[in-house]
Amino acid sequence: MAFTEFGQLLLFSISMLIGCFCAGMVPLSMTLSESNLQLMSSLGAGLLVGTALAVIIPEGVTILISSAHQGHAHHHSGKEGLTEMHNEEDELAHDASSSVGMALTCGFIFMLLVDQIGGAHGGHSHGHNPGKSEGGFGKKSLSTIIGLVVHAAADGIALGAASLTDKAEIEFIIFLAIMLHKAPAAFGLTSFLLHEGADRTSVRKVLIIFSLAAPVMAIFTFLSLTTMSGGLSEYSTGWVMLFSAGTFLYVSTVHVLPEISHEGARSDSVINLSEQEISIQKNGARIKWTNLAALCCGTFLPVLLNVSHHH
Repeated sequence: MAFTEFGQLLLFSISMLIGCFCAGMVPLSMTLSESNLQLMSSLGAGLLVGTALAVIIPEGVTILISSAHQGHAHHHSGKEGLTEMHNEEDELAHDASSSVGMALTCGFIFMLLVDQIGGAHGGHSHGHNPGKSEGGFGKKSLSTIIGLVVHAAADGIALGAASLTDKAEIEFIIFLAIMLHKAPAAFGLTSFLLHEGADRTSVRKVLIIFSLAAPVMAIFTFLSLTTMSGGLSEYSTGWVMLFSAGTFLYVSTVHVLPEISHEGARSDSVINLSEQEISIQKNGARIKWTNLAALCCGTFLPVLLNVSHHH
């Protein structure tokens, strides 16, 4: 069974590697419309939010509760035994809820720290044209590369943990969400490096590293969790899934949503204002209707896929 799960994960990982690399190669050979890129980013952001809220969190909670019940399985008889059982169930529910909150918060804070330490905030762009700086791979370029590679690796954690749930539909939804988010990110990274003055050979090498990050981390997560003993493995799988949900929520809300909001503001010809001024304008943070529709569709798609599978 584990071999089948690993084989499926390997297939998804290879597909992710190829898809991400091909998306990153686009700026090296042709130009892609900014509006199309923003549309894909909006759909990807929606998929990240929907996957986190409707797929990863419910599944992670279920796994945590299941592992807690297995760890506290006792035989109870009589009135005293029934009371003891209810007390244990209350304690398990409290422990599970605490773990859920902790895992989500840790995932969110982890990505926040990655941004602050790696300086990826300025480079997590899905098609903007950042200003050129002298020297090619300068400090700004390196911090951007490191930040985006860590972001990609964090996405791989979700796929690796999902491979152990025995639910192929969950793994597929997470794969789809990662792909539709990582494709614009790869495009943005390549565009950024080209504008920074990096040569094409160096850009290809960076793109390969970026494309490998999520698949390698997915396989590493899978192998790490499978080496643990039964109860610990199940608990860790649930916790890691919730951690990855926190990272998904951070990336979609802190990076992608502000980006497409600012893009909408720019498209309304509010060009001379700074981003800070745009954010406090009455109409400055309005997302274009096409991007908003893509965002909503992306958010509900994991919900619909999950519901249709259960029926």
